[in-house]
Amino acid sequence: MNIFFNLRGTIVRQIAEDRTLAEAAMSPPRRSSSPPRRSSSPHRRASSPPRRSSGSHDDRPSAETLQRNNSSNSGVILDISALKMAEVDTEVPPLPPRYRFRDLLLGDQTFQNDDRVQVEFYVNENTFKERLKLFFIKNQRSSLRIRLFNFSLKILTCALYMVRVSMDSPKEVDGNPCVFLHSAICRSNNSTADSATIDWSLIFCVDRRESLWAIQVTVALISFLETMLITYLSYKGNIWEQIFQITFILEMINSVPFIITIFWHPLRNIFVPVFLNCWLAKGALENMINDFHRAIQRTHSAMFNQVFILICTLMCLVFTGACGIQHLERAGKHLDLFDSFYFCIVTFSTVGYGDVTPQIWPSKLLVVILICVALVVLPLQFEELAYLWMESQKLGGNYSRHRAQTEKHVVLCVSSLKIDLLMDFLNEFYAHPRLQDYYVVILCPTEIDIQVRRILQIPLWSQRVIYLQGSALKDQDLMRAKMDDAEACFILSSRNEVDRTAADHQTILRAWAAKDFAPNCPLYVQILKPENKFHVKFADHVVCEEEFKYAMLALNCVCPATSTLVTLLVHTSRGQEGQMSPEQWQKIYGRCSGNEVYHIRLCDSKFFGEYDGKSFTYASFHAHKKYGVCLIGVKREDNKSILLNPGPRHIMAAADTCYYINITKEENSAFIFKEEEKHNKGLSVTGLYDAPSRLPVHSIIASMGTVAIDLQNPDPPEESSKLTLPTENGSGSRRPSIAPVLEIADSSAILPCDLLSDQSEDETNQSDEEGSVASDFVKGYPPNSPYIGSSPTLCHLLPQKAPFCCLRLDKGCSHSSFEDAKAYGFKNKLIIVSAETAGNGLYNFIVPLRAYYRPRKELNPIVLLLDNQPDNHFLEAICCFPMVYFMAGTIDNLDNLLQCGIIYADNLVVVDKESTMSAEEDYMADAKTIVNVQTMFRLFPSLSIITELTHPSNMRFMQFRAKDCYSLALSKLEKIERDKGSNLAFMFRLPFAAGRVFSISMLDTLLYQSFVKDYMIAIARLLLGLDTTPGSGYLCAMKITEEDLWIRTYGRLFQKLCSSSAEIPIGIYRTESHMFSTSESQVSINTQQGEEHCERGESWKEKKAHRNSTTSDQSEHPLLRKKSMQWARRRLSRKTTKPSSRAERISQQRLNLYRRSERQELSELVKNRMKHLGLPTVGYDEMNDHQNTLSYVLINPPPDTMLELNDIVYIIRSDPLAHMPEDSQVGQAPGTRNRQDFGTETRDETHL
Repeated sequence: MNIFFNLRGTIVRQIAEDRTLAEAAMSPPRRSSSPPRRSSSPHRRASSPPRRSSGSHDDRPSAETLQRNNSSNSGVILDISALKMAEVDTEVPPLPPRYRFRDLLLGDQTFQNDDRVQVEFYVNENTFKERLKLFFIKNQRSSLRIRLFNFSLKILTCALYMVRVSMDSPKEVDGNPCVFLHSAICRSNNSTADSATIDWSLIFCVDRRESLWAIQVTVALISFLETMLITYLSYKGNIWEQIFQITFILEMINSVPFIITIFWHPLRNIFVPVFLNCWLAKGALENMINDFHRAIQRTHSAMFNQVFILICTLMCLVFTGACGIQHLERAGKHLDLFDSFYFCIVTFSTVGYGDVTPQIWPSKLLVVILICVALVVLPLQFEELAYLWMESQKLGGNYSRHRAQTEKHVVLCVSSLKIDLLMDFLNEFYAHPRLQDYYVVILCPTEIDIQVRRILQIPLWSQRVIYLQGSALKDQDLMRAKMDDAEACFILSSRNEVDRTAADHQTILRAWAAKDFAPNCPLYVQILKPENKFHVKFADHVVCEEEFKYAMLALNCVCPATSTLVTLLVHTSRGQEGQMSPEQWQKIYGRCSGNEVYHIRLCDSKFFGEYDGKSFTYASFHAHKKYGVCLIGVKREDNKSILLNPGPRHIMAAADTCYYINITKEENSAFIFKEEEKHNKGLSVTGLYDAPSRLPVHSIIASMGTVAIDLQNPDPPEESSKLTLPTENGSGSRRPSIAPVLEIADSSAILPCDLLSDQSEDETNQSDEEGSVASDFVKGYPPNSPYIGSSPTLCHLLPQKAPFCCLRLDKGCSHSSFEDAKAYGFKNKLIIVSAETAGNGLYNFIVPLRAYYRPRKELNPIVLLLDNQPDNHFLEAICCFPMVYFMAGTIDNLDNLLQCGIIYADNLVVVDKESTMSAEEDYMADAKTIVNVQTMFRLFPSLSIITELTHPSNMRFMQFRAKDCYSLALSKLEKIERDKGSNLAFMFRLPFAAGRVFSISMLDTLLYQSFVKDYMIAIARLLLGLDTTPGSGYLCAMKITEEDLWIRTYGRLFQKLCSSSAEIPIGIYRTESHMFSTSESQVSINTQQGEEHCERGESWKEKKAHRNSTTSDQSEHPLLRKKSMQWARRRLSRKTTKPSSRAERISQQRLNLYRRSERQELSELVKNRMKHLGLPTVGYDEMNDHQNTLSYVLINPPPDTMLELNDIVYIIRSDPLAHMPEDSQVGQAPGTRNRQDFGTETRDETHL
């Protein structure tokens, strides 16, 4: 910068010096008696630098030469070097001292001001013609006024014509100034025709009064002058083009005759077709509307403009025909203006009554001309209108500003609209009662699909859904959708794209455009890949698909059917699905599926208002006991974070927001008390708790409006503080009873969590080998996150990062020589994940399985079976986790499956591949995945396979059995539920109910529901372990064993968990045995012989192996199966005849032989491949099959629900870091043992 300023100063000083020399050469030398100043200062002269040019005195040009050169160059000094040599005897005196410092800082201001040249632009617009053109044509507002004035003049001329017609009398010829023309025409007619000849004088002459004539002349004169001025201003070099314009010709016809009558009085009553000004008024009106649009910066649709032009054309045709026929018929039938108007309407409408007709040939000729013009003009107008209508159907209409200001609407932005996406959004959005009056405006860049168009034409949606074809990146389209007035904007990604990153980029741009156009509009954004999430952090709600997908699939491995649990929670349902089915499991499963998450302030709640000042655990248990609602979380008024099960140390406050699971929200619930309850209302809360010995029976009636809860007064107890255990086998021995839930937390009553002290437990209880392995794990935060925005989670980590070569399962390295899963000798079952690429979302699969609250001895090894090799960036992120390996291979290769240890795996997770998400036929995108999973299902029947599909409708093909009548009956039930309007028609599919199949599109409702429940995304992230808020609990599971069945009911289990370990149960995963028939004849046989004693015994043996309930009776199982078979046969609607028992036995034997031979063949195939690979065949058990069981999820079941053997209970365990006991050596309560997450067979069973 210093060099720049020094250079600038040097240049300025040099130019100033040259300018001074030039001025000195131009001006004559001043004569002074005093000696020159430069001679009086020799030191300054000596110190001054030498001149750049040192020419002699003779070589310098004279002043006259310089002036002559300057005059020849128009006053511009060109030769500066010559001017510097023009110093003859004098030198420029130096500047006074007072200017030097200012010149140093600011430069020579005098020089800058003197040499500055002012340039004026657009001087061509200063002419008189340009100013007139600016006023009359270019300026929007002034030209709009001129066109409005012109339009008013034309309407006035038409009105004056109608006034003249109403005052005209064709028979009055006397006194007519045009009488000479009348007499001449009459003489001509008498000489050439008879008495029926046309009186032409009545056509050429009219009766016009003096005052009316004066007004018409004035208007005509103004119109003529305006037309000539506009023609002059619009002249572009071709005068004939201006003259032969139709508008100019009409102006001359309607104005020049009136101007002529000023100078020739006899022509004042001559006829002038002033009614033709209606066409000029039509053109002026069109131009005026265009100028109006330009002035207000808004435009109507082209459809509106075309309809307006068509209407104006019809009006002009009718008006021209009415006026023309009326005037010509003055010489004939003498029609008035109304009759001629009636005749034109009847004629143009093609009715043609014939009561009014023209009588003379000129009027008939005019009718013919008008009909010809109409036949040419009107079809063109209608064609343009039809074309615009077709285009408008493709592009959609506009959502008017008036509607946007008076109605509420949301905008849905998608790149391509599919029928499934549309129906999921509409069904979930309009499932809430308060959204019934909202409108949905769909903004999509593609043309509307035929199926979508057909759906939007249904009256249910046609009045509430508006489709607009346009881009969210264009402000015009956002203005059409009235984005700035919208209540919300949903921006969804296209998950069917092959390049999901490109789909995310499009979503990001749409979100940016919407935020730029409407900053105050709430944004609900769906993103596919987690690395792109931070670009849309400004959005109000963001759902990352891969984050939720992988976290849900990971929890499915440790908490079975977590995907089904979360899917049912985020779907809106009335709980009425399956209530007409004779199957008991479908009834209770459908009723519990209606449970959702709601919120309410504690001070406004009937459910929780009485627990102000009590602990959270106390409030949760008693609210479930009394009302059947499950309190799962809370949020402080001064804290924005939601806490799931904050534990007994959290004291409820009146300002807290409570989050609970129930059939419907509290505002839609009615409370019906019995007389005994009303009598005991005065009892305290403690008294109500101490009184009952058995839980009340709740009648949960799901309806759209109100839920009625029947509260019964329980019987008085024998002991008020403890729940006794019934005697077992007639003996008097008892186990410890269930302790009461305390109002205020007691640290001695709560079991210390063993999750942080499991290292010492491992050292004491495990072998030396297991202890050494466990001691290698540390707790900490992963050092490398694969993407920006991942929530930090405390995990089990390796003390040192594993080398990349050690992560490869099937290849040995210098650190390890193991080449297959068997060689590693894992203690726990494997979890295998099959994916196409190692994306950043796969990181969210590992984190929940390595979270700090998972006991070390229950960590399952994770094997990533990848189609493509992972990059170093991903390996750097996972190398810190223990027992995480990868292998290159695919699931359609049996050798790869065996090498990765599939026979030692407990769960196989098949992730939908990006390359197969798009297909020519949409629903064929899952074809390869379904067939591969079906193959593994046949090869490894005991393996739990969790599959992700693109389309939920394809889940019916999972574990497909062609001759399974029960599955066919379930298919018919699904169709019935869909016809009833259920949003969860697919819920009765056995793979979905068991949590074996999942589609990420099911979670689209999570984003839709967040519009009404803004907390749903946060709760879902906490449940899945994507976010770890300090003090918030986590989701885990426990298994009911034979030693736990003494608890009997779900309500008693709720009390047991709350009182012992402060855990909140939220549901049950139940597995039952079921007889699946392979043919309809078998259904018939089993139905008719269901009551035989032998069959009852066999059924009970099978039932007892999978289901051991203390309240079940052996005699009820054949009856249930009988009803099941009757229901299946009734759903099939087929009539079959009973075959002979011998033929049935033969067919059954053949079927068993076929199945046995097929299994043996598959078993031999697998064992041969294992021998070829050098793997032991001991672990392969082909006969261990779970095909005769069905599983389902019960969310927040009633308290009186009986527990059954092998039930898995979903619990929300409080954060162990939130309330660690001060003394780490706190003893356990007598008679209890620590509960652990449900895991594999090697884990300890849970006992209560």
